[in-house]
Amino acid sequence: MTGLLEYLLGLGDDALVAAQRTAEWCARAPQLEEEVALANLALDQLGQARAFLTYAGELEGEGRDEDALAFLRDEHEFRNVQLVELPNGDFAVTVAKTLFLAAYQNLLYTRLARTAEPRLAGIAAKAAKESAFHVSYASLWTVRLGDGTPLSHRRMRDAVEEVWPYTHELFEPWAPPEAGLDPAALHGPWLEAVGRVLGEATLTRPQDGWAATGGRSGRHTEWFGPLLADMQSVHRAHVGARW
Repeated sequence: MTGLLEYLLGLGDDALVAAQRTAEWCARAPQLEEEVALANLALDQLGQARAFLTYAGELEGEGRDEDALAFLRDEHEFRNVQLVELPNGDFAVTVAKTLFLAAYQNLLYTRLARTAEPRLAGIAAKAAKESAFHVSYASLWTVRLGDGTPLSHRRMRDAVEEVWPYTHELFEPWAPPEAGLDPAALHGPWLEAVGRVLGEATLTRPQDGWAATGGRSGRHTEWFGPLLADMQSVHRAHVGARW
């Protein structure tokens, strides 16, 4: 695979798996308003996944469209970071995951919108606007829970600490020359953006220690297999079906 193809798969898989996890809140969200908001976040991520995977399929030139790439690849072929495949946990865990991913994606897409690769820049420009809302949504809830009751503060604090080790993989070097950026260059701005939200939420940034890695090369958590089986079950049971 070319560097750009691998990169598109990584971007698409991040968004696809995040969409699947977020959609799991449908009919389970703590409030009706959050049911709608989380569904919209999932649809945004799904749209981004379709754009990136469609481009990846065309670049690959083997006749695989976005559906084939989403539903007919095996676990080791996915290039998403492990962060997006973590279980939803309670609402605070989902908020922490959404904040960390959205802050990264917003910085990334904003930079990619200026890349010299026109197709990638166009997809990123649209995605940047969507991710800005995701940051706003997750920031609001992080502050509401972190600076709320003693119980909500504890649960938001525990969620941040639980998810934090999975954020480091976002900034590993994997971008091709066409992207025109080094992922490590996003780490400082990301820490600043996330740090502002955590500070307002009266939460302390966790200390760095063990860090998850391997998702970009196809090594995933124990939770990814069941997620993938659920996501792919209908398509694999009816391969080639047309509705």
